[in-house]
Amino acid sequence: MKKLFIAALLFVGVASFAQDADQDATQDHKEHRERMTPEQRNEKQLKKLTSELSLDANQQAQVKQLLAERSAKAEKFRESREANKDSNVKPTAAEKEAFKKQMMAEKEANDAKMKAILNADQYTKWKAIQAENKEKAKEKMREYKKENNM
Repeated sequence: MKKLFIAALLFVGVASFAQDADQDATQDHKEHRERMTPEQRNEKQLKKLTSELSLDANQQAQVKQLLAERSAKAEKFRESREANKDSNVKPTAAEKEAFKKQMMAEKEANDAKMKAILNADQYTKWKAIQAENKEKAKEKMREYKKENNM
């Protein structure tokens, strides 16, 4: 009986330690991501796109400019949302719909600019990468909801 009790305590201790380590790793990853400046994120994304799409120097310069513009617009959107969040006024359905349309228009404009920068083969590859990233984001959201019982 005594051995069984000790074994159960040992198992519970190991299981709780494993969960703590997993949570620490997740938090470290989030903190690392948050510490990057927008310029660092843009550079990282440019390097990734350059390697995946075999961009030439001219395309790299154009994509870098596009990433900088997109980053600046995203920061403005984030600031306006934070300002609205601070006022404790929830957006109406019409405001949400308008924001959604605005974001879709931004996405379509970015897609059109990328299509102008890239050749047909690169653009097709870029769209495939985007679809893959979108699927990864959906999977992460499902996991997050599952973990937080939403």
